[in-house]
Amino acid sequence: MSTFAASHLSPSYPDRAAWGTAPKLRAWQQEAFDLYFRREPRDFLTVATPGAGKTTYALRIASELLSRGVIRAITIVTPTEHLKRQWADAAGKVGIGIDPEFKNSQGTTSRDYTGVAVTYAQVAMHPALHRARTEARKTLIIFDEIHHAGDAKSWGDGVKEAFEPATRRVQLTGTPFRSDDNPIPFVTYEEDGEGLKRSVADYSYGYGPALDDGVVRPVIFLAYSGEMKWRTRAGDELAATLGTPLTKDQLSQAWRAALDPKGDWIRQVMQAADRRLTEVRRGVPDAGGLVIATDHETARAYARHLRNITGEGATVVLSDDPGASKKIKQFAESQDRWLVAVRMVSEGVDIPRLCVGVYATSTSTPLFFAQAVGRFVRARKRGEMASVFLPSVPTLMGLANEMEVERDHVLNKRPPEDGLDDSLLEQANRKKDNPDVLGDELPFETMETSATFDRVLFDGGEFGTGAEVGSAEEEDFIGLPGLLEPDQVATLLRKRQSDQQAAKRKQASAEEPRERLAPHEQIAELRRELNGLVGAWNHRTGQPHGVIHADLRRTCGGPPIAQATAEQIQERIDMIRRWATQRR
Repeated sequence: MSTFAASHLSPSYPDRAAWGTAPKLRAWQQEAFDLYFRREPRDFLTVATPGAGKTTYALRIASELLSRGVIRAITIVTPTEHLKRQWADAAGKVGIGIDPEFKNSQGTTSRDYTGVAVTYAQVAMHPALHRARTEARKTLIIFDEIHHAGDAKSWGDGVKEAFEPATRRVQLTGTPFRSDDNPIPFVTYEEDGEGLKRSVADYSYGYGPALDDGVVRPVIFLAYSGEMKWRTRAGDELAATLGTPLTKDQLSQAWRAALDPKGDWIRQVMQAADRRLTEVRRGVPDAGGLVIATDHETARAYARHLRNITGEGATVVLSDDPGASKKIKQFAESQDRWLVAVRMVSEGVDIPRLCVGVYATSTSTPLFFAQAVGRFVRARKRGEMASVFLPSVPTLMGLANEMEVERDHVLNKRPPEDGLDDSLLEQANRKKDNPDVLGDELPFETMETSATFDRVLFDGGEFGTGAEVGSAEEEDFIGLPGLLEPDQVATLLRKRQSDQQAAKRKQASAEEPRERLAPHEQIAELRRELNGLVGAWNHRTGQPHGVIHADLRRTCGGPPIAQATAEQIQERIDMIRRWATQRR
């Protein structure tokens, strides 16, 4: 089930309520709440987009179950230590005492508390203890981001053993999909028409409906390409242009070179992101920015760049920092400009004032990307917009274009016919995604990098014609107002792209008398441009080049490209550019 919120409610309702304390529920929360109590189920899975307000909704259910006497205790299970404290703070604001410091060695907690908050790892270490606590009193279990229960077999087995006797279980997730076949405990799977088992949510509320309701912010993605040069361990000097078709190895190395703090690419992108943050702050004075880094060393280097750019220190949060939770909370309550984090802010952490992000990590799984972008989408008032800067990498561009796609967790997936299984490849590449954990090092030395503005992605469309960093064309998009409705964003992006294209045509026309090309040169130039656009469309859609050319010919008419006139090729160029600005 999916829903659009009742139109008579304020889209940002409740307006600026403290986290977890809203006196009334948003329309989707009320609908899910009503459905829950109509069914009175033992298990109930709610899938709601990050930023929609799952915590407020779950705590309202908990309060109602306590008042009815259905339960007498609550256990909240979270992925991280920080989220334990965040849940306890939210529960305290609605009169439910939760102990976030409960340790397995304690066995019991103070009678001042209605329940405890624990991590999935904590449960897996001593499931018998948590089972005994669950059996001792009628208990509600709230699973925050339940998909984490499938992270390891021991976690899943521990969760099942500990909480099988629970009176009620409420499962929450913003991203239920996983790349493996580990079943998620207490989640229902049903067989589809292809013989695969898919997770079934009792209530779903995706990013698309939430955006239409004003519950979450619209997100524009600003993609940057650029020239990369590096030296391999063998001493070979290589170069590539990020944003053009590359082999897998070229793309991997060019991407890592771009993120290397010793190069200019990341510094130029952070400068652009800081200019964007300044613009956003004109309408959202406390707006903050977040750089998501791959490892500890680069996080600290990025913070030094930000100090040089802004003249202010950036808050750095590392995954092994015992004071990380305190730092996140302080940043959330401050008006500081920038936070740099390694995974600590990838999921569930609530900093509503985050409006600008830099995706400066090589982690590219759909799950991580969705969680990371989820840090920027929580709406506080009507019109707030989020901006995320990222490298022009096909994987990331595809994920950005699929923001509104809802996914289920699928079991018994068949491997592709070529024998390459995505989940096995992901496991093999995990070392590269997390060098701070596994000691991976760059397989080359970065020599030189530079950034170029590529395009903007929004609502499945692509806008912009490419430009130098610091150019007027780039400023057209960096300077977008920080307060815009989704339809206003799309209208403004289309207008700015149209203006840029008109200016380029005018410039080309003015230069034509001096640089008139011979007919064969003109056709060759147009073919190169069209082939480049077809390559970019291939990366976005997965369609073979030949199929794209056939679609263009069918739409525009005319002969095959080898016999097409310059005017016919230009028509196809214009058509594929129009495709890129529309949802497809």
